[in-house]
Amino acid sequence: MTDDTPGPSSTSRVSRRIGAIAESATLAVDAKAKALKAAGHPVIGFGAGEPDFPTPPAIVEAAIEAARDPKNHRYTPAAGLPELREAIAVKTARDSGLAIKAADVLVTNGGKQAVYQAFATLLDPGDEVLLPAPYWTTYPEAIALAGGVTVQVDTDESSGFRATVSQLEAARTSRTKALLFCSPSNPTGAVYRPEHVAEIGRWAVEHGIWVLTDEIYEHLVYGDATFTSMPVAVPELAGTCVVLNGVAKTYAMTGWRVGWMIGPSDVIKAATNLQSHLTSNVANVSQRAALAAVSGDLSAVAMMRDAFDRRRMTMVSMLNDIPGVVCVEPQGAFYAYPSVKAILGLELRGAHERAEERVVEVVVIDEARCGVELEGALEILRGFGVSLEAIVGRGAIGEGLGVPFGAGHGARRGRYGLLVVALLVQLRGK
Repeated sequence: MTDDTPGPSSTSRVSRRIGAIAESATLAVDAKAKALKAAGHPVIGFGAGEPDFPTPPAIVEAAIEAARDPKNHRYTPAAGLPELREAIAVKTARDSGLAIKAADVLVTNGGKQAVYQAFATLLDPGDEVLLPAPYWTTYPEAIALAGGVTVQVDTDESSGFRATVSQLEAARTSRTKALLFCSPSNPTGAVYRPEHVAEIGRWAVEHGIWVLTDEIYEHLVYGDATFTSMPVAVPELAGTCVVLNGVAKTYAMTGWRVGWMIGPSDVIKAATNLQSHLTSNVANVSQRAALAAVSGDLSAVAMMRDAFDRRRMTMVSMLNDIPGVVCVEPQGAFYAYPSVKAILGLELRGAHERAEERVVEVVVIDEARCGVELEGALEILRGFGVSLEAIVGRGAIGEGLGVPFGAGHGARRGRYGLLVVALLVQLRGK
């Protein structure tokens, strides 16, 4: 029997669309560090972007109570618990000054689902998204899954890793649909000044460009830096803006998986339809925990931010003490982003050869006993989300940065400090 119907476009067992997705470097390195730690190795992981604090007790207790309540054992609306959507609207007005309605909120399974669904809802095949670099590795994968094209806009230390309107305008084409804006930034810790945020917002309005603004680090700013929400700075942007946020970073709830997207009613309705087929509602116990988090005060948040600030100053000072390493002081989030340009090519293990990415990961973990993330225009030693003891001492990481346990951070750097930093090189061309 013959059949003239065209066959599959590929003989691969995995579709081209999914096969093209790169593994999350963040999660891969974090998993490797945790596996080594579980095997008894003294590993301190800097890979994952998460606080090392436990979730505040009041939030945990709310989850325990919710787990006992039979009403949380059933399906609930795909867009989120009505009381949580209302609380997010109140919290958003309190924290950023953006006035919204509960109907403008879609509760998602973490910030990643919010990112993916926002792009999936807005992009048609071939639409371009301007993405300032360095950037979080999930953004381009979500853009590609939605059929979009990432247009990288490079930044560097000279601008504090902040993209300018002139750079964005130079990258704009007739296919430009959206801008992904993240301040405070993952991975650089850059925070855009209020006037700069407003300038970019007005440019987006002028050219009819959507803005997806990731505000997950809104509470983690230091010194004189201030967080500015773009649709607040430029109210006329509200109709073409999607705000992405969640409880993970602010409340030390990375494992609870609750995020949200805020946007115009037609976009939220369409994204809700997508989610209704994709995952349905977020787990009710996690939603109840998130309700306690966003409805409560910010005292625990302030405590964690103060700790991050102390760690930030310590880690940046230690990095800048290493000859040839330059680390711009991050103004937000909990990441340090050192430049190692001046020490590239130095002899390592008696050779000058360039290692492959996987080799670098293994060497850094095996030799320095700390997890790193390989991403961005330079490589990042992620992490003042771990304790000062982990950063400065405790043998393993102290040796990793050349500081014996108990010594001040001005102590002489050892050979492992050079090894760690020399191996944090650009390997992925992003």
